[in-house]
Amino acid sequence: MKNFLFGKTLNELDEVVSQLSLPRFTAKQIADWLYKKRVTTIDEMTNISLENRQKLAKTFSIGISLPTKNQISADGTKKYIFESRNRQKVFIESVYIPESDRATLCVSSQAGCKMACKFCMTGRQSFQLNLSSGEILNQICSIPDFDSLTNIVYMGMGEPFDNIENVLKSLEIITSDYGFAWSPKRITVSTIGIIPAMMEFINKSKCHLAVSLHNPFDYERLQLMPIQKKYPVKEIIQTLNNYDFSHQRRLSFEYIMFDEINDTPRHSKGLADLLRGLDCRINLIRFHEIPDCNLRPSKDEAIDKFQKYLNGKNILTTLRTSRGTDILAACGMLSTKEMNKNIITE
Repeated sequence: MKNFLFGKTLNELDEVVSQLSLPRFTAKQIADWLYKKRVTTIDEMTNISLENRQKLAKTFSIGISLPTKNQISADGTKKYIFESRNRQKVFIESVYIPESDRATLCVSSQAGCKMACKFCMTGRQSFQLNLSSGEILNQICSIPDFDSLTNIVYMGMGEPFDNIENVLKSLEIITSDYGFAWSPKRITVSTIGIIPAMMEFINKSKCHLAVSLHNPFDYERLQLMPIQKKYPVKEIIQTLNNYDFSHQRRLSFEYIMFDEINDTPRHSKGLADLLRGLDCRINLIRFHEIPDCNLRPSKDEAIDKFQKYLNGKNILTTLRTSRGTDILAACGMLSTKEMNKNIITE
């Protein structure tokens, strides 16, 4: 892996300046240039002496790269494509979603995914690599829409808690005073329920948590999500019940609706029973059909009944609006499988 400064925490920058025998305060100067002034070259760090900049440049570069390509949906959604800075011909996708009162960026934490969920295109791509904290942050900083962002969601390619170390590093930089100084309330991280990493996230971060559930019943969830075998849904809920989500932090559950698979009255009741007593909300998501998959999206009537039942049980339940389907940017549609075969150029 190449030596990049961008994506290093303040503690890691302290180690860098120590190894290079630079003044200790140089670490905070570098962090300020990286995350507040957003420079692209070491030479721009003008309050660091020329000699010390030269020492840095012998070993490190900044490590920010622009998107290789972007696509714009008819609804204004933008999909940005990046090449991994650590491996050629490996590509990453992130999605910018503008709305009237907010602008959300959906970032990836891995290239590909190991989880192999039946309904997800990324899982079919197979796993290629964990993104470094710098590659995660690069998706945020290098897009022209950066200054308009109000929210970030870790819901792109990959399972964030399968790359917990780099995800936590990126969250630290986004929320720390030395970094972007964002409120954790502006960030949501999604998981399918890798319990040890989920607990680490809850204990070390104050960002919101979203759990991909999709079925309240063990055997049926297993048919959709192989991870169910290792981390059953009931164990996930038992773990979450040990934490307090009644104040600043929000807990939500993602529930993709499949026709006659998980959208029946039996499922809505099972979901309400499973989540009873847990301070949470549910986001219903229309299934976006993918090739060679026998799952179909639920009918509007079934979604409406499902939502009304859960709201009637005092579980706030909303239906997420689908965005960017025409450019394969909607939930479950991200994949760079074909792209990885050839380098993309503008």
